[in-house]
Amino acid sequence: MNDFASLTITGRRSNNEDNLCVDVDLQLYAVADGLGGYDAGEVASQLAVDALRGFVSRCRADPEGTWPGRGSRARTLSENLLAMGALEAHRSIAHQKKGTGSQMGSTLATVLLERNRLTVAHVGDSRVYRFREGVLQALTVDHSMYAQLKASGADVPPRHLFQFKNQITRALGLPADHLADTAVFELRSGDRVLLCTDGLYDPFTDEALEALVAGGDATTACQRMVDAAFTAGSHDNITLVVVDL
Repeated sequence: MNDFASLTITGRRSNNEDNLCVDVDLQLYAVADGLGGYDAGEVASQLAVDALRGFVSRCRADPEGTWPGRGSRARTLSENLLAMGALEAHRSIAHQKKGTGSQMGSTLATVLLERNRLTVAHVGDSRVYRFREGVLQALTVDHSMYAQLKASGADVPPRHLFQFKNQITRALGLPADHLADTAVFELRSGDRVLLCTDGLYDPFTDEALEALVAGGDATTACQRMVDAAFTAGSHDNITLVVVDL
């Protein structure tokens, strides 16, 4: 049995728009960050994790069941499962806000653990990391203007680039031609998997976060990272899931 822990706090915000999913039976883990401020962001993130979990659970119980869309031959079965789960979550949020004028939406970062394999799917700027032998590796690339500009090599002064940091380009519940990006990674005994919303990683450099992830059991690591993010000045809700192999 894998050691795991999860934690979410409101932090300096007046309400918590983050949600998470931990399902040991399915080996499904997820975090979601609701968008829209007071415009039901917490509802969107709850819908996201509930719809994802419900879809994966139904598919495990009935592999011949109906999917909300067509899978891709370029993806593994587990990648398609998570991608379709994200689509189900997207449709659940879109249906909830239909006709209300609500702008609510949600990010999603989720993983499925299967023996020595980790399947990852994400939408938005919530992240998945793998920590192995002292090295923290990001397994997702943010769907944000900041990430796009950095990847493009555009000559944007750092002070101007920073203003795009929290402008996401993709979210559940918002119009999009493409939702979840997926990938599969190998796992080894001793690996630590971290899923988190931006309230956790925003205050830190990659090196600082790497140092915080190391050491202790999953519960200790969760509390240490949340305490450090809050102390470092995080202005957002802080949510994370840690799974140790």
